[in-house]
Amino acid sequence: MAIRANPRLVEELEHYGAEDVAKCYHCGNCSAVCPFSREPFLFPRKSMRYLQMGLEEKLLGNLEPWLCYYCGECSEECPREAEPGETMMSMRRWLTSRYDFTGISKLFYRSWKAELAAILLVALLTGAGFLLFGFRWGGGHLGVYAGEGAFLTTGAVHVFDWILGCVLAAFLGINCARMWWFSIGKDRTLRIPPLAYLRQAFLLPVHFFTQKRYAECGKKRPWAIHLALMLSYTTMLVLIMFFLHAMHSERTVWAAHGFGYLATIGLLGTSIYALRGRIRKEETHYKHSHETDWIFLILLVFVAGTGILQNVLYRVFHLDVAANVVYVVHMMGVVPMLGLEVPFSKWAHLAYRPLAMYFSELQAEAIRERERAVAAAGAPLPA
Repeated sequence: MAIRANPRLVEELEHYGAEDVAKCYHCGNCSAVCPFSREPFLFPRKSMRYLQMGLEEKLLGNLEPWLCYYCGECSEECPREAEPGETMMSMRRWLTSRYDFTGISKLFYRSWKAELAAILLVALLTGAGFLLFGFRWGGGHLGVYAGEGAFLTTGAVHVFDWILGCVLAAFLGINCARMWWFSIGKDRTLRIPPLAYLRQAFLLPVHFFTQKRYAECGKKRPWAIHLALMLSYTTMLVLIMFFLHAMHSERTVWAAHGFGYLATIGLLGTSIYALRGRIRKEETHYKHSHETDWIFLILLVFVAGTGILQNVLYRVFHLDVAANVVYVVHMMGVVPMLGLEVPFSKWAHLAYRPLAMYFSELQAEAIRERERAVAAAGAPLPA
């Protein structure tokens, strides 16, 4: 079957942050220095080749950009300064936009103004909705933060959280299914038995909760920052979805609040660290920043900061009116972050990375089995 090339693929990837792709002349230094570059995944060199040749379909089914954690060594060793690490990052953004069936990711990654406008619109609608509920339908009072007569009842907010969570899960689930189809499902040369999916399923929680592959890059600090950010966000999400009553209780529930404070500090600290790194540009993986990186980090700082402020206003200073106002402002950041960033932008990486580790192991196993079968039959390997 003929392979179609897209001559404008490099130009398209430039909208997602790719730089200096044409400088690459495939010396192989990047793949040689990468600790994860091994058969059948020889990156970044092979991915760079797909891009330069305009092999869009091969790039779409390629998991290698997700197997890269951008330690920066490939860019440091590149004699042509072709920035292979940053190109792999741009490929992840491009792949995210292709997995997304709605086209929202593509819009966001190609136009930071569109993403910012969407965030502001959702924030304003969220604020108006919560205020309308509190003043008109909730039956509470702005001067009451928790308990009987609360301006925003925990039960109503909890229902809203679950509805939003189900919508997000649906969008992200469909996009993850598309990721499977592009990388594994439509490849007729791969034969993956159902039992293999079950046998390798442990990779999903292992890589999600430990980010162990990043730790193997040899740079412990970036891994620790990344892990702290991911665990802090996951902890906060679990608290909001399952322990909101304890978080908003009139009495102090230290088990819930302890985890909440730790998660908030983790989000705030890691976000500020990443912002500082992108401003100073001292580390290789911080030298280049896409607009969506800035929006993502600023939104995280906003959400974490307002989360701490509304809790302090209520718990420490007993200023219920101020706490309610700040809580509405806080939700104006939370809803866009969950509703837009999780399924369509940066946060989607939390799902795609462990899935890529899972799918890549299934791919590698199937490829090895196929090669054994072909060798036994004495036939040439498929292209």
